[in-house]
Amino acid sequence: MGVETSTHHGETISPAGVPQHSSQESVAMNKPTQVGLDTPVPRVTMRAFVLGAFVSMGGLLFGYDTGQISGFQEMSNYLERYGELGPDGYSFSHVRSGLIVSLLSIGTLIGSLCGAPIADKLGRKWSITLWCIILNIGLIVQITSPAGKWVQMVMGRWVTGLGVGGCSLVVPMYQGESAPRQIRGAMISCYQLFVTLGIFLSYCINLGTENLDGTAQWRITLGLTFLFALVLGGGMACFPESPRFEYRHGRVDNARRTMSKLYGIPENHRIILQELEEIQQQLDAESQEQVWHEFITAPRMLYRIALGMVLQSLQQLTGANYFFYYGTTIFQGAGISNSFITQVILGAVNFGTTFGGLYVVENFGRRKSLIFGAGFMFVCFMIFASIGHFMLDVHHPENTPGPGKGMVVVACFFITAYAMTWGPMIWTIAAELFPSKYRAKGMALATASNWCWNFLIGFFTPFITGAIDFAYGYVFAGCLFVAALVVYFFVIEGKGRTLEELDWMYVNRVTPWKSSDFEMPSLHSGHYQEDDLARKESRSYHAENA
Repeated sequence: MGVETSTHHGETISPAGVPQHSSQESVAMNKPTQVGLDTPVPRVTMRAFVLGAFVSMGGLLFGYDTGQISGFQEMSNYLERYGELGPDGYSFSHVRSGLIVSLLSIGTLIGSLCGAPIADKLGRKWSITLWCIILNIGLIVQITSPAGKWVQMVMGRWVTGLGVGGCSLVVPMYQGESAPRQIRGAMISCYQLFVTLGIFLSYCINLGTENLDGTAQWRITLGLTFLFALVLGGGMACFPESPRFEYRHGRVDNARRTMSKLYGIPENHRIILQELEEIQQQLDAESQEQVWHEFITAPRMLYRIALGMVLQSLQQLTGANYFFYYGTTIFQGAGISNSFITQVILGAVNFGTTFGGLYVVENFGRRKSLIFGAGFMFVCFMIFASIGHFMLDVHHPENTPGPGKGMVVVACFFITAYAMTWGPMIWTIAAELFPSKYRAKGMALATASNWCWNFLIGFFTPFITGAIDFAYGYVFAGCLFVAALVVYFFVIEGKGRTLEELDWMYVNRVTPWKSSDFEMPSLHSGHYQEDDLARKESRSYHAENA
């Protein structure tokens, strides 16, 4: 039985809506005499810079909400309205504190999982707008919470978390699918840069509002979150859809045009034509059957999903949020008189050094940077935990000011290493791990694991630190040791490679510790085509036996 097709603008469109090039266009794509074929490729264009920076406001929303809550719990009005009255005044119990801090993470976990089918249905850019609307609904619930109704505050944070989680999935995905290959790592790392900017801004604003009267102490901070989400959600109307999403839905001309603008080269440039052909070859190798479990059973997908989930979990288990969520409490215990000022210092270090991460990711690669960063943070946590557990007078910290100040210095070194390596690069790797067909689902599971551990650390940290104080740092040190091993044995280097090349390398089991020097076979070589055929046959087998 024949398969019906239709043609549009020189392309053949299958019933599934997938464009397939005619033989004439395939020849033209490889014709070596086209105008503009070998013009120089700019390192970065203004369009790519603006797109990466603006869309990264999704990270600002994440960081801003993460940083503000630890300050809220030290503010007199917030304590009176939502805390519990005890013999020493208002305070939060461990349970209530853990719920207020960490219910945002439950919302983000759900939002990141729900974000995959929505991103595949609506597209990447309009999904960001939708999640910003949901985020603002949650902020309205929080801002309008009456005194004593701490449960409404918690539920508002949960709804806000839905929006933050959805953005945390779609923003790196949109950046990864749109960015030119030579700056993809830096562009996705901008997401983490804006996370750190959000944390720093929230610390500064908390410092400026803590002495105000009434609910202005914390409602001003929440109100600014509303403004940021409004700007991001509305501004997405001015940006194009991701080229790979456009291509997969038959809008090849739009994809080519967008890539031309972001690369800063003509539409018929060799780089664009080669990348479009790689996308087409990946599409040709995919089964067009929509089987729900195929994203797990497809070649090497279970391996990559597991790797993505482990890496995102380990990003949380580095212990960075141990400082950010409970920074004011930790450093009050370290003998610092004004913990708000301490948090501003940490936030400034975190934000400033993340700029270095944009350079590191494209100049030293993913693997070396992550392994070195994990090793350095391991040493920092061993020192931090040892000073806090053995030298600091936890009950009367003013008696040991020296160790307290030393812990702040070590914390700054730790945050520097985190901000330049594990903070931004894990989002980059998550966006590079999966082929286009399964990218939304794979990234959703990986991102959900990040938020799951975010919740667990946020909720249980008060209980654990109450029982073993700063010895908790040894747990994070052990996780960092494991993290270095995971990167060495399982992560393939993505520096300078297209998303389609990385997919080929994972499917064909390129040895991770040799991947930095691996040379890809020619796009049209027999070796490349044989492996491509093997992938087709494997995926067809899964579809036929579904």
